[in-house]
Amino acid sequence: MGRWKKWFMAFLALIAIIAIAYVILNFLFINFFVDFYWYSSLGYSGLLFLKLLYKYLIFIGVTLFFFLIIFLNFWVASRYLGCTLSGECKHEVTKTRKLIQAFRTGSLKVYTPLSMILAIPLAIPLYEQWQAALLYIFGSNSGVKDPVYGIDVSYYLFSLPIYSLLQRRLIIMLLLLFVCLTILYYIERRMLASENQPLYKSAKIHLSVVIFLAFWVQAWGYMLERHLLLYNTNNLPLFSGPGYTEMKVLLPLIWLSAIFLLAMAISLIVFVNRRKGVYPLVIFTLLFVLTHAGRTWDFLYDNVDKYLVKPNEIERQSKYIQNSVLSTLGAYNLTHVEKRDYGRTQNLRSLTDPELKTDLENIPLWDKELLMDVFQEVQAIRPYYQFSDIDVGRYPMDNILHQVYLAAREINLNKLPLSAQNWINMHLKYTHGYGPVMIPAAQKGEERMKWYIKDIPPVSDYGFSIKEPGIYYGTGHYDYAIAPNESGELYYPGDVDEVFVDYKGTGGTPIGSLFKKALFAVYFKDRNIFFTTKTSPNSRLLFRRNIQERIRTLTPFIRLDRDPYLVVTDDVMYWYQDAYTLSKWYPQGAPYNDEFNYIRNSIKIVVDAYNGTVTYYLVDTKDPIAKAYERMYPGLIKPIEEMPENLAKQMRYPRDLFEIQMKMYSKYHQVNPETFYKDEDRWQFAEFVHRDTLIRMQPYYLTLDLIQHKNPEFILVIPMLPINRENLRALALVGSDGDNYGRIIVYLFPRGRQVYGPSQINALIDQDTTIAEMITLWDQAGSEVKRGKMIIFPLGKHILYIQPFYLEATGRLKIPELKRVIVSAEQIVVIDVTLEKAFDRLNKLIMEQGGREANTPTPDRSSDQIDEVIPLPSEPELELDLNLEPEESLEIPPNPIYHDNGGE
Repeated sequence: MGRWKKWFMAFLALIAIIAIAYVILNFLFINFFVDFYWYSSLGYSGLLFLKLLYKYLIFIGVTLFFFLIIFLNFWVASRYLGCTLSGECKHEVTKTRKLIQAFRTGSLKVYTPLSMILAIPLAIPLYEQWQAALLYIFGSNSGVKDPVYGIDVSYYLFSLPIYSLLQRRLIIMLLLLFVCLTILYYIERRMLASENQPLYKSAKIHLSVVIFLAFWVQAWGYMLERHLLLYNTNNLPLFSGPGYTEMKVLLPLIWLSAIFLLAMAISLIVFVNRRKGVYPLVIFTLLFVLTHAGRTWDFLYDNVDKYLVKPNEIERQSKYIQNSVLSTLGAYNLTHVEKRDYGRTQNLRSLTDPELKTDLENIPLWDKELLMDVFQEVQAIRPYYQFSDIDVGRYPMDNILHQVYLAAREINLNKLPLSAQNWINMHLKYTHGYGPVMIPAAQKGEERMKWYIKDIPPVSDYGFSIKEPGIYYGTGHYDYAIAPNESGELYYPGDVDEVFVDYKGTGGTPIGSLFKKALFAVYFKDRNIFFTTKTSPNSRLLFRRNIQERIRTLTPFIRLDRDPYLVVTDDVMYWYQDAYTLSKWYPQGAPYNDEFNYIRNSIKIVVDAYNGTVTYYLVDTKDPIAKAYERMYPGLIKPIEEMPENLAKQMRYPRDLFEIQMKMYSKYHQVNPETFYKDEDRWQFAEFVHRDTLIRMQPYYLTLDLIQHKNPEFILVIPMLPINRENLRALALVGSDGDNYGRIIVYLFPRGRQVYGPSQINALIDQDTTIAEMITLWDQAGSEVKRGKMIIFPLGKHILYIQPFYLEATGRLKIPELKRVIVSAEQIVVIDVTLEKAFDRLNKLIMEQGGREANTPTPDRSSDQIDEVIPLPSEPELELDLNLEPEESLEIPPNPIYHDNGGE
């Protein structure tokens, strides 16, 4: 029976060992080695080790910090525990006092584990914020100071969050320590009392020091509350940050609370140790209670606000409104927005200007949603190809910059017939997408679509050639692939037979050895990886092929824009991904959707669609957060000057960021406190009717010379309306090329003159009998008329509105066709088959109604004739030019961080 029990216990032990080994192998060993091979294939093995090292160093360091404080106090206490007792007493109490005697003799067996048990829970919250702790360690001054206390903004971004968390943990630690020490000294005192011996005075001093430190840490918390006032929300929605009541009432009470608290601590220690000084203790305690209650009691705040602030609010709050406006503009990188009066200068241009032809060739007439149907039906060619998204870009042809639409033909294995969805096809044969398609932004109605790049293999009559058009990494859902392999990869469908290829790139991890095949078979839970005979010594396993998953795995600490875009070069295709640094700790910055109050697009990421390499570039050297990451992970982020020229020319300003900036600017452009208080010039995004639904206009890309005259550039444009009005108030734009990248200009329209907005123009179009009859004629059984998104095109003294009309079959097969283009200015609406013809008709009608059109003023687009730049205070401490916003994204929830913006 005894032997049976031994065998049974041995069997249970073996099962336990196997289970533990499986857990360690599966969750530690396998994941680590898979990550190591994957990071190494990208050249970032050092990044993997640094992230692991930082994470656990922070935990060890913080735990050690708390452990040493607790351990030191227990060690000090051990010097005063125990007494010299008679032999009889020792004999009687040996067992009962064994634990205390262990402290008395400095036993590591007792207070070392006890200190560690107390330290680890205290360290966990700081460990969970290890990225914030790293920013605190690697962050540096931004050179910008907040307008209230004159402290560098980097203190709020990096230090204040850590100090606030640390202060709360220290209070908890000191209170726990005080309780433990009090219990030990109380037991010691009881035991000494039986021998008529007093407790050591040093024990009282020790407790006094601990309690004073607790009071001091709480006083430090009050000092931090001074800085936390800059995030006060009591004055929202008027403005963010502290106002008159916070700075004139709450701030003095915070100072008094800290002073009275320390005075109360000193009085308490004196009273406990000397048994005198009760009156100062009572007085300081009452004063502390009164000041603390004054800070937290709504009665005082509400009455000051009601009787002192509200009756004279503009005068009382003016200074604080100014601080809030300047801080918010700095937080969203809006301190250098240029304001120009539209039509103020005399740069002459006519609707018949020959240079207008170049502009017309770059006006995007296709809606993204409808164009997707065209691409999918005409250029997908095979069912397993799909276009996940359509991007807008610009490429030079014949020394002229042309705006284009382009998309990548990516693989989608879910569209294979079910009978073909076997392991070999899914992972060995159909491994990649193939080639892009590209069209000019402008097209002509009633004509065949013009293609810059089309078909398989890619064909171009405009000089485009791609050495390697394979797309192994993209924006869709990608499972792992093994390439090259003995089965052969489908390169593209040929005219007679399918063309196969062997992958020659550097992406993925080599799996030539049995060990690696076994490792990845367990990791992917797919035994076919191990047992397949179709691999070769050169085979590589490609995984994490979605580019955003790829980037998030490498750098989860930055937020990604929702819309990566394609770039075509002579060698391979690339994916451009904008990344954001976000924070909710910018002092006095107004929050965006209660998610963040600071955002910068400081990092551009380029992913090779063939090899999967990921390269990070720093575009904003003034961003302290991005600079901290640069120091934190040496070699990860490269200077923007190292970006290849063909990629640098395709860099564009992110649309989501511009939308966030303009949403904030629509209110905070009112830099005058009185104007801001009245909110009399607040703006909103323009709206128009699209497919019978009122939608908000989104920023869109144009190629125009609105920054510098006769210098067409790729710009992002958004029209703005006065709040609750339909007339156009401003046209905001930002540059994407060269030195003008990130340069924001706002054209202002006269407030006293009617400038038609999109909804008003839409009403004019609906009332036009010619257009109504045409729609009625076309919109019959078998076809459907669809109106595209409206585009605002500034020209001369006119604001032109352009809207395409499409015709689409109502059956299963949908291939929309561009049929007509509407052009409107003032109260004139014309429609024709091409933009050129519509503009000619519009010009004739304007000349007939107005007498002449040729000599009309255009907006000032010269770089040296700026009407207004937002004024900034002259004092250095108020300069908020922090070129650091996100936040998400906005996500902001997790990526994607921003809402859908609709068409490009």
